[in-house]
Amino acid sequence: MDTEEEKGHASMRLSSTEVDDDGRTKRTGNVVTATTHIITVVVGAGVLALAWAMAQLGWIAGIAVMVMFACITIYTYNLIADCYRYPDPVTGKRNYTYMQAVHAYLGGKMYVFCGLIQYGKLAGVTIGYTITTSTSLVAIRKAICFHKKGHQAYCKFSNNPYMIAFGILQIFLSQIPNFHKLTFISTIAALSSFGYAFIGSGLSLGVLFSGKGETTRLFGIKVGPELSGEEKVWKVFSALGNIAPACSFATVVYDIMDTLKSDPPESIQMKKANVLGITAMTILFLLCGSLGYAAFGDQTPGNILTGFGFYEPHWLVALGNVCIIAHMVGAYQVLAQPLFRIVEMGANLAWPQSTFLNKEYPTKIGFNLNLFKLIWRTIYVIIATIIAMAMPFFNEFLALLGAIGFWPLIVFFPIQMHISQKQIRTLSSKWCVLQMLSLVCFLVSVAAGASSVRGIMENINKYKLFMYKQ
Repeated sequence: MDTEEEKGHASMRLSSTEVDDDGRTKRTGNVVTATTHIITVVVGAGVLALAWAMAQLGWIAGIAVMVMFACITIYTYNLIADCYRYPDPVTGKRNYTYMQAVHAYLGGKMYVFCGLIQYGKLAGVTIGYTITTSTSLVAIRKAICFHKKGHQAYCKFSNNPYMIAFGILQIFLSQIPNFHKLTFISTIAALSSFGYAFIGSGLSLGVLFSGKGETTRLFGIKVGPELSGEEKVWKVFSALGNIAPACSFATVVYDIMDTLKSDPPESIQMKKANVLGITAMTILFLLCGSLGYAAFGDQTPGNILTGFGFYEPHWLVALGNVCIIAHMVGAYQVLAQPLFRIVEMGANLAWPQSTFLNKEYPTKIGFNLNLFKLIWRTIYVIIATIIAMAMPFFNEFLALLGAIGFWPLIVFFPIQMHISQKQIRTLSSKWCVLQMLSLVCFLVSVAAGASSVRGIMENINKYKLFMYKQ
């Protein structure tokens, strides 16, 4: 029989196999699960707006811009992966959030700046997903309406009831304890994202095979009686705002890395996931954008499924929108959980002895309920839903979110952390090249942001608040 001492050693050996080097619960994620999370976040309904972006830029610039920004994001996300641990990418201390990494490498001021951008972007994306979901729900209703009454029928409906229903669903889903519990939802969302992307591409391909494809241009829509030179420039800026952040997942990149097992090193696994995820997404983006543009030419709608470039078969159009909705349901939580967590961590640090903040109540559905989380997360979802109801403009809001997060999160912070980590000398050739890349991307963000704000203001002047119909 084992002695008490031997039992104690056995217990210690068991516990050591259940925790990581930092004492936290052992992680089991790998390259495949990380790639799945990346795809879930990256493939938003914005993929269906890439055909419109291609129409503004034309074949040459459209394809070149997509490939160029994919290469930039692979490079900068690999820099982010190397900064997951500090100071050494393999043996250093883990940074559990993007903000922690910025603080470790760049200091307190940059930490605050990063937090404002990152969590502001997360909040904006959840609003955008609410808009997208309601747009798809309305599109399903319109598809049925057009099928029954004809393509010229009046089939316009308010988005508001659908936004409210989506918000109620997210109130329940927001009680999921943490990011690690989202793999199942993330997998369903990733599969759904491929579903609507391939349906949109397939319908576009059907138009081409039927010989009904519209004329396309090497340099996009021509300036003429229907499009002034000034309007062309603004549309090009907006197109850049749709394309540049297409592979954006910086807001949750460390949450994804924090699911990866520690052997092999997280940075090595994440670099593989970056290449796999972004390459797959770029191919998908090129496919959707090119086929959609080839099908509709200058008349390409802002979203090829909800903008009714297609009417029949109505059931397939509806199915594509069902896939969008399924994806938005999961992706909302993947992006909202880091925002929930940072607020709850801050509250716990401020009031560590609070029963209201810390006491948990067991439930019959498998996880504990916390009153603070219940109330705060519910209030957040309600506010996000109200803002979405006030400004339900798909393309403009999409471009604005892209502009806000693209330069600082995808380019500026990764480059500055890399310079600090590798101690690259100021004004050296590599330093100059990196800063030039940052400057170019900054100008893209400014142009896209200005264009999207202009578009939102025009729509606000055109429609009364909470009275928008599509």
